[in-house]
Amino acid sequence: MSDPLPEDVAAALSRAASRRLAAADLRFATETGSTNDDALALAEAGAADGTAVLAESQRAGRGRRGRTWFSPPGSGIYLSMVVRLGPAPITLSLVTLAAGVATAEAVTAATGLVVELKWPNDLVVGATWRKLGGLLCESAGGGRVHTVIVGVGINRGADAYPPELSDRATSIEAELGRAVDRAPVVVECLVALDARMAQVRRGDDAGILEAWRRLGRGGFGGAVQWHDPGGERHGVARDVDRDGALIVESGGRVERLVAGEVSWERRSRV
Repeated sequence: MSDPLPEDVAAALSRAASRRLAAADLRFATETGSTNDDALALAEAGAADGTAVLAESQRAGRGRRGRTWFSPPGSGIYLSMVVRLGPAPITLSLVTLAAGVATAEAVTAATGLVVELKWPNDLVVGATWRKLGGLLCESAGGGRVHTVIVGVGINRGADAYPPELSDRATSIEAELGRAVDRAPVVVECLVALDARMAQVRRGDDAGILEAWRRLGRGGFGGAVQWHDPGGERHGVARDVDRDGALIVESGGRVERLVAGEVSWERRSRV
């Protein structure tokens, strides 16, 4: 993480300095293993809240449940931030919801592209919900945490995802039909994450949930399936609760899904 900050990103940060609530300490790597791992190492070394790592490419980028996050150079945005939550313990799932809201808002603010959220951590666009990006929030300390690494992966160009996923994945440039500069997207992500994490620290759970429901409401009423110790289950997504759990209706009962893999029916929505 000793590479000089790219000129376009440095200039954009300088122009946005007055918008940041926390010190803008952004580190850059032309190539790294994982920006989340780099940010975690910085956090353990005492890095301040808001310290962030941006990479041109990752050798070992990852998503939820240990999946590999395809991270080629020059086409994606790979960004991780150290978030110090303060003395009051906060659920990691609520941080994930807030980070999703921030990132979706950032892409829209920087590019004009309308982005929705799919529980728990996907950025999606279009009637059939093609994946634009994802979040990976990690901590060293269980479900209630004081420091979190918020990792963001966004497909800026078509090369950011394998061609065989083109029916399920997309990019900002593919959706807009034009080239998109990375610097405004990076800066808007930093600004929005800073603001939404401040909201988490204030205990404004209701405000976070209201924002998430606005961006994630397209999934409510949709069919979902998941696995529990009893086998494969099916239901209908209804809401998210204040702890970030997905509320589903299944067999006449209302249940909370807090972890595991949830598959959403891919349907055209109007």
